[in-house]
Amino acid sequence: MANILIVDDENRIRSILRILLESRGHSIDEAENGITALEKLEDHEFDLVISDIRMDGMGGKELLSEIKAREMGCPVIFITAYASVESSIDALRLGATDYLVKPFDEDQVHIAVERALGFGKIIFENVMLQKRLKNNIREENAVFVSKAMKKVEELALKVAKSDATVLITGESGVGKEVVARFIHASSDRTRDRFVPVNCAAISPSLMESELFGHEKGAFTGASNRTEGKFEFANNGTLFLDEVGDLPHGAQAKLLRAIQEKAFSRVGGNKEVELNIRLICATNQNLEQMVKEKKFRHDLYYRLAVFPIEVPPLRERKEAIIPLSIAFIKKYGKMGDYDGEIITLGGQNVLKGFAWPGNVRELANAMERVMILKSGKLPVTAEDFGFLNIDGKSAIFEGGFDLSPSGIDYDKLQKQIVLQALEMANDNKSSAARLLGLSRARFRTLVKLVDGE
Repeated sequence: MANILIVDDENRIRSILRILLESRGHSIDEAENGITALEKLEDHEFDLVISDIRMDGMGGKELLSEIKAREMGCPVIFITAYASVESSIDALRLGATDYLVKPFDEDQVHIAVERALGFGKIIFENVMLQKRLKNNIREENAVFVSKAMKKVEELALKVAKSDATVLITGESGVGKEVVARFIHASSDRTRDRFVPVNCAAISPSLMESELFGHEKGAFTGASNRTEGKFEFANNGTLFLDEVGDLPHGAQAKLLRAIQEKAFSRVGGNKEVELNIRLICATNQNLEQMVKEKKFRHDLYYRLAVFPIEVPPLRERKEAIIPLSIAFIKKYGKMGDYDGEIITLGGQNVLKGFAWPGNVRELANAMERVMILKSGKLPVTAEDFGFLNIDGKSAIFEGGFDLSPSGIDYDKLQKQIVLQALEMANDNKSSAARLLGLSRARFRTLVKLVDGE
């Protein structure tokens, strides 16, 4: 049953609709004009709004505009006193899902409500999709913020205009799928599916069936014809991640599919025409695998028509903070929060860490921090205490080389202590931890630095 808001300046009309709809188990609330209705919509979730078009203060048209502008994902049925083709067209042109004519016919009311509720699910899903897309755009903007990634972005935009096969290489976790999705979103195929497939996660014995589908009776348990990922992605983009893990049998069939732009299902003879953009990704050295005869050389050259290498996060440190902020907003559900998100000390810790797991590790770290802090901001250096490798602080992971001309040890010691305090927001316990010292030893250093 649904939560329905009835908006009309006539109490009699609201009462009639309430009686009709409550008889079907719906929960009803009322508002005498658009302004009151909007307040109720801000405070509560409704599955449907039934509103008169003409009301004092704010009419149904203005209310519908506000519902759309605020992305409330709620369908609207208009109430009109005129049963004409013009009035119905006008209502639908404004964005209403349906209209009711006074005086009401009971059956028509229930039919219109059920139809609108079904349509409302589509509206809600579309609103949620748009919000997810906005989050993805924010993350993509952060991903492409560095000079190294700007070059990747330029290449991606150029190849998006064609249907050339793309091979994206780079370490695990650098964001190869983000680049693939960016190419798809920038291409003419953006209205069709983007279908990701992790080749490493599929059993070799099932690989061909997963990719190309199978006919009924093709093997034990194949009780129905099933379409594979290629068929599912037709007209869109197929993304084969970890393509280096494809078994040789699947490699041969993939090569033929690319060459002939067609394939046949496992156990079938009929060819299915293929119209897709193929993007592949790997963290392996395919050229070396070709030399070792672990990967077909003819397939490699077919896949590497347009290679794009995604650099590791340690080579694009200017992206670390923007990415961290994007992930914190995502996992902390901050929306457009504009206060301090990461302190200067926290930022120094993040930029000093090597991030062997790249962007994926960074995302996981931000999610962990937001869980531990229950979403409270800002994030400080102390919150990143878990970012250690072999017990050594990430900040000094690179080591220290003594200059042949010597150093001013006292000055260096003072700088290290002051940096540790800054990163830890003057929390001595946290600063001591950053230097791998006991609190007592660190207090002694502080006194020496202060000249006590």
